[in-house]
Formats: sequence, structure tokens, C-alpha cells
Amino acid sequence: MFNPLKISEILSQAGQMKDEMQRKLEATVVEGSSGGGAVTVTMNGKKQLIKIDPSAVVSLTGGAADVEMLEDLVVAAVNAAGQKAEDAIQSSLKGMLGGLNIPGLV
Repeated sequence: MFNPLKISEILSQAGQMKDEMQRKLEATVVEGSSGGGAVTVTMNGKKQLIKIDPSAVVSLTGGAADVEMLEDLVVAAVNAAGQKAEDAIQSSLKGMLGGLNIPGLV
């Protein structure tokens, strides 16, 4: 039977789970690359870009810099890393829920 007096306890536990999930997402690091490894980006599980490999901009120092190509490669690498981050999020959520399937959540 549901005890309305325990709502505070349930909300506290939910808050702790949320905080734990946030820490896990910040600690999760994924890489995405494109152009056969010409561009590699690193992001965390919160899909925040951490780093773009400096070698990706070396070609911009020449006289005929192909900025459009670099843009395409960076976008592709960021999208690849974003998908890996999304996969890591889904995996963490499934683990935290102990196999419980909640539609729309996992």
C-alpha cells in the first residue's frame, strides 16, 4: 500500500539517483571521428564537446585551406560522438533501472 508520508523519502531518493546519473554522464567520455580519423572529437556523456584534435586544423595554415571540408568533418565527428554518448546514456539508464522498462525513458 502506498504511504503518502513517504513521498519526501521517495523524492529524496529520486534526487540522489539524478545526481548520480549527472556524475556518471560527466565522467563518461566518448570519441567520434570522421574522414578516416582525420578529425577526432571528444565529448562527455552530457554531449558537451571537450576537445577537437588540434591536428584537424593543421591544414588551415596552408594557402589553400579547405574550411568547408573541415566543417563537414567536424560536424560528422561531433555527430558520431553524440551517438556514442546517447548509447552510453541509454546503457546507464537501463543499468540504474535494473531492467525496468519505462516507455519513453529508455
